[in-house]
Amino acid sequence: MVLLIYRSLWYYKSVRRDDSVIRSRMREIAMVRVRYGFWRIFTLLRREGWNDNHKRVHRLYCLEELNLRTKRNRRSRAGAHRIERPDLSSVNKCWSMDFVADQLFDGKKFRALTIVDNYSRKCHAIEVGQSLKGIDVVKAWTS
Repeated sequence: MVLLIYRSLWYYKSVRRDDSVIRSRMREIAMVRVRYGFWRIFTLLRREGWNDNHKRVHRLYCLEELNLRTKRNRRSRAGAHRIERPDLSSVNKCWSMDFVADQLFDGKKFRALTIVDNYSRKCHAIEVGQSLKGIDVVKAWTS
């Protein structure tokens, strides 16, 4: 039987290095430093004396599935940490406050703080001013 391949290919023996040591070290760093991404782990490995290039380290980083989550965009970032809505069974159990900003015809900006009862949807207070400070919020909340 005749094979149409090069002799060097037939007798080739792989000389790949053992990755288990560096992979375990990368896992250790990722467990201790949870928010460290690829580049920080690569820098720490370099400081420890590992001479592997960034492409090899990145390949091992991906094989170990150490990738950090991707950042959420601004719109959905607030929604990720919301807690469940409370049961609204009667008046004055749950209130909300919100700032609204706008601009007058001459360009002056103003803000309005609204305090609303979630059950009855009644607005209990509206505080308007060009610059509302924390003291103004406390006064509107307690009155």
